[in-house]
Amino acid sequence: MAEIIKTFREEVPAMRFIGKKYPDFGGWWGEWFANDWFGKLEEAMGGTDSILKIWENGGGYVGLERRCPHMPFEYWIGMFTPADTAVPDGFECVDFPAMGMGTCWIYGKEDEVHDTSGCAAELQKQGITLWKDSDGGVWSFENCLCPRYTAPDDKGNVIMDYCYYAE
Repeated sequence: MAEIIKTFREEVPAMRFIGKKYPDFGGWWGEWFANDWFGKLEEAMGGTDSILKIWENGGGYVGLERRCPHMPFEYWIGMFTPADTAVPDGFECVDFPAMGMGTCWIYGKEDEVHDTSGCAAELQKQGITLWKDSDGGVWSFENCLCPRYTAPDDKGNVIMDYCYYAE
């Protein structure tokens, strides 16, 4: 069973999320790898070093979520890039200002760490207030970083970062 093993808050710079929006969670990730879309985003930002220079936890492949009362759920797949990165044809972007970020490290088997249901409450217990956009939407995301997420430990477990924009 997966468990939250660490929570923390950090300040992040203004960033641009570039990706594609989908109607829900689904089997969309396969087409990203088949079409090398992450490679296109890495190229657009001039390599992942450009995001790592401004955010040490950048460079991950991201499943971005927006939940807002009385509005449809939004699910995006893509990457965070420096704020001035040009958006390649066929992609869309969401620009985020500099602000706080609350993160939970979820430790467990790869097929278990995607249960993020306890993260918001855990961050709030730590005094972290979740940021809401002008419509009242809360933005969160799975940040699948190398090597925490991609290289299982000797028990076969990985760590997935689950993040919320925070006040």
